[in-house]
Amino acid sequence: QLQFVVSGGGLVQPGGSLRLSCAASGFTLDYYVIGWFRQAPGKEPEGVSCISSSDGSTYFPNSPDSVKGRFTISRDNAMNTMYLQMTSLKPEDTAVYYCAADPILHNIVVVTTDKDISLEVWGQGTLVTVSS
Repeated sequence: QLQFVVSGGGLVQPGGSLRLSCAASGFTLDYYVIGWFRQAPGKEPEGVSCISSSDGSTYFPNSPDSVKGRFTISRDNAMNTMYLQMTSLKPEDTAVYYCAADPILHNIVVVTTDKDISLEVWGQGTLVTVSS
């Protein structure tokens, strides 16, 4: 069974940092494109960041401008784990965060806008609340 074990969410004060982790189980993460997504209350899901499987570059044309420079996606293939390091957190970053993996970069990039696309593996989501 392909799945992620998610950890790292919680309550953090504005300006603080969190690192989210998704440990892959049942598959080898380095063969996949990986991505982080989030869904804030009352809003549509959006892509945050992704890394391709071929060259490790981050790529998400519709990443919110507000997260660029503050959120960093990474992967540790030896640990079969992916991460999202979040810094300088703001109340508007409050959302449920999801990790996902798929063999195809295009699928990761368009999944939030193309209802015909489904990804191979999703994490169960972890709530990040930024509040004082």
